[in-house]
Amino acid sequence: MTDTSSRGDELRATIDRLVRPIEDWPEPGITFRDITPLLGDARALADVVDGLTELALLAGPVDAVLGIEARGFLFGPSIALRLGVGLVPVRKVGKLPAVSLSTAYDLEYGSAVLEMHADALQPGARVLVVDDVLATGGTMRAAADLVRQAQGTVAGNLVMIELLALGGQASLAPTGCASLRSY
Repeated sequence: MTDTSSRGDELRATIDRLVRPIEDWPEPGITFRDITPLLGDARALADVVDGLTELALLAGPVDAVLGIEARGFLFGPSIALRLGVGLVPVRKVGKLPAVSLSTAYDLEYGSAVLEMHADALQPGARVLVVDDVLATGGTMRAAADLVRQAQGTVAGNLVMIELLALGGQASLAPTGCASLRSY
């Protein structure tokens, strides 16, 4: 986020205060960003959703918001409602009941598979991909692959926090990823 206003400063300070780093979780060498204290503060949560929605508007009109399991589900529905579009859940393998598209990807501490219902998007749909944290970019690249499989286009990627040292932003070129806070 390039917002240097006092409102942007206040939002970054709120994120700093309420998102706690947990060292060596889920395994040694990983610093997990725990957003649960922020989610428990109604004012802070509303401010973050407002900030994310403002960033979402920069992507231009979208046909759907794609929320990535699990923490993308926490912000995606609110953003979708504010944009007046539906939410498409992207789930871990085996969680969706209908015919699904799937893609395997690597993350900073292993690998995983994501799925999306095959009929979740209309061909040509412009989609905003939402998650909580951008680390290496693997999860967002996997979500983009699902959108491409469904013949849609990623209009933008959006997170609350970007972990700069892990280089995820560069891996999402040319679309990139907007964030409220970078560490």
